[in-house]
Amino acid sequence: MAGGTARLTPDFTPFTPEHIAPVQEFAALVAGADGIDAFGEQTLFNLSSASVTHLLLTKLDTVVAYGQIDRHSAELAVHPQYRRNGIGGALLDAVKARDARAAIWAHGDLEGARALARSRSLSPTRELVYMTAGLDSRAAIPQVPAGITLTTFTEADASDWLAVNAAAFADHPEQGRLTHADLQERLSQPWFDPRVFWLARDESGELLGYMWVKREAGADTAEIYVLGVSPAAQGRGVGKFLTEYALAHMATLGVKTMDLYVEGDNTPALATYTRYGFTRAITHVQYT
Repeated sequence: MAGGTARLTPDFTPFTPEHIAPVQEFAALVAGADGIDAFGEQTLFNLSSASVTHLLLTKLDTVVAYGQIDRHSAELAVHPQYRRNGIGGALLDAVKARDARAAIWAHGDLEGARALARSRSLSPTRELVYMTAGLDSRAAIPQVPAGITLTTFTEADASDWLAVNAAAFADHPEQGRLTHADLQERLSQPWFDPRVFWLARDESGELLGYMWVKREAGADTAEIYVLGVSPAAQGRGVGKFLTEYALAHMATLGVKTMDLYVEGDNTPALATYTRYGFTRAITHVQYT
């Protein structure tokens, strides 16, 4: 989020499907100016959704600002040329007027976002840490442990995956809520490659855990998109194996660096990824 502090009442433009492409272009423009994406992946997916609240400001067909509220979470941004004149504050006020419980994301926690949060007496309550690591091209791909079968994702795995994902992230405000439609939306993305979406099952066929890697075509960087382990399989080394397997396998595909996102209060995960060479690069902050 970014913007000024003056109080004003903007006239919002009714959001229609015709605004999807302009808002996508606006998001890219803001990212280019700030050096970081203002909106998360789900927010951009939601541009075609009527189940979220869209707040759009335009001037002469230019997107001046955009905000979105989805399940008590909001993201917002102001066009760089229209900042420091109260639009950001007005947009934030409009978000809170529509959902007083909404938590506001500040990706990268830039100074403008911190200033806006202070102006509305908001405090940081959640951190999402972006980490990155270089890969060792000499690393050997580990053997699959005895009693475990490693396969790659197919549509037949969807129900099992959704169940384990919900259980593994039962306390996570976004990941644990994914539906079949959410999964299908991700499977339809140009970057999706089932060959780097691994499932670990036991001898009975029960899904123990999974590792899903996201890589844009030909990129030398890839992301640990999501790693999940069934609560029933905790302590069996499934997550460790899947992590080591993915890092070594991606190195064989020419990937030079891996990145990931982890909750700032997830101390065990932060320690684990640090041991694998990941370092903090960016911190995203949620204000309430």
